[in-house]
Amino acid sequence: MNRSAPDTHEPTLDYHDLALAAPKAERYAELRRRVAALVEHEDDWLANLANAAAEVFAWLPHLNWAGFYLMRDGELVLGPFQGRPACVRIRVGRGVCGTAAATRQTQVVPDVNAFPGHIACDVRSRSEIVVPVVVDDEVVAVLDLDSAELASFDDEDRAGLEALVAALAPHVDWARACAS
Repeated sequence: MNRSAPDTHEPTLDYHDLALAAPKAERYAELRRRVAALVEHEDDWLANLANAAAEVFAWLPHLNWAGFYLMRDGELVLGPFQGRPACVRIRVGRGVCGTAAATRQTQVVPDVNAFPGHIACDVRSRSEIVVPVVVDDEVVAVLDLDSAELASFDDEDRAGLEALVAALAPHVDWARACAS
């Protein structure tokens, strides 16, 4: 007798299907849970930032780039990311990332072409959000997300990403991550 598993033909949902189906607040709560599970028992800064960037890129819809820039010798240097190759160094105060580092405030940019001094690492990017990572009153990094769609990010994204960064920060050895 040939016994095989029943053929249910139920479609499986991928990350983007699940993310799009959930309200933003729930999406970000789930993202924080997923990232927490990845970094909970790991102390390697590179592994934790790489997994966080990968999970953000996989979980949030409409992204064409997600990653970290690390503060090294007074400038932002490309860290772990998902997407096409990016600018390697960004001066503090320049572009969206440098502005977030200089002001220590999240930058939500609905149209990057309207942002004075925007740095176009990927010409497909149309909107951007950058969250500064502040530890012991110092900016140690920024989390940068780009979208090929206009106005992809809003205050709910800002709140969700700021909560994610706050939860992730204690799981990264920033002194080692930012060492030259």
